[in-house]
Amino acid sequence: MNINRVAKTIVFAVVASSFSTAALAEPSVEELAERLERMQQEMDQLKQQLKNSATKEEVLVIKKDVATAGEWLQPDTLIHMAGYADVGYTDSESEDGSFNVGTFAPIFHFQYRDLVMLESELEFEVGDDGETETNLEYLTIDWFINDYMVLVGGKFVSPIGQFRQNLHPSWINKLPSAPPGFGHDGAAPVTDVGFQLRGGFPIGNIRTNYAVYVSNGPELKAEFEDGEYELDGVEAEGFGADGDGEKVVGGRLGIIPFVGFELGLSAASGKATVTSIEDGDSSALSDEGARDYDVIGADFSWQYKAFNLRGEYVETEVGADTGSGTAASEGATWETWYTQ
Repeated sequence: MNINRVAKTIVFAVVASSFSTAALAEPSVEELAERLERMQQEMDQLKQQLKNSATKEEVLVIKKDVATAGEWLQPDTLIHMAGYADVGYTDSESEDGSFNVGTFAPIFHFQYRDLVMLESELEFEVGDDGETETNLEYLTIDWFINDYMVLVGGKFVSPIGQFRQNLHPSWINKLPSAPPGFGHDGAAPVTDVGFQLRGGFPIGNIRTNYAVYVSNGPELKAEFEDGEYELDGVEAEGFGADGDGEKVVGGRLGIIPFVGFELGLSAASGKATVTSIEDGDSSALSDEGARDYDVIGADFSWQYKAFNLRGEYVETEVGADTGSGTAASEGATWETWYTQ
């Protein structure tokens, strides 16, 4: 619409109205001048508003810019870096004291919305000979199915007991080393490669957490002593291949009856095969049979203000191999426990 035309029409209407009511109101010339001045001011304001108003195209561009800026406030992806490291001095009863660089463990998280997360931890250690050892502690892809269930796939920390999955980092575990039997080559499993379903749910006023998994089986180590073979240890450190094709199924159920106290029960069962000989030639092994492999465990944790009391027990039992394998021998049992 032409603004000047609108202005002329309004002015004409005002003047006509003034003349039509002249006989009644008989306004003075000054009053008519004031009315015309007010109308002119209103028309100037209308022109300015029309001049400053945005077109539809300009509004769409502004909306697009606002939406783009909002993506930085609520991104679909998140990246987080964490980790821990420790240095110290260790003086064991039967060894000379030494300074050491214990562990440097960077942790990486990548999350897409509330659906999927990738998490990984690398571990760098300096050995007694000065060589740097690098290990992949864990790497998993987690799918958040709902508020009570997460599907985990990859190499994950063993859910058997509490220590490996919750307490093993040096900034949490205040002791110079892991409790006997809970480190590498111990009675308690360290890591697994497979799939795990974990989460938690309430039962009335009681809270619970759970983990159920299936993974590649561990490997056994034998030694030759006094003219015969016997089992020397269990290596349960998340192997990327299953030598005997037999899987392990296990899990843990944690019960929290009240705030600060948790009781956990763990179990795993499957098969394991001898794959190496301690201080010997592992290529001599042949026809090794898959042995029964069973793990049971129990743990508790009680925290009251700054005081924390916890303990754990794990027993690993490996069955006998009565076949014709090179390292065929009786079974063995390893058990360990600690309180802190």
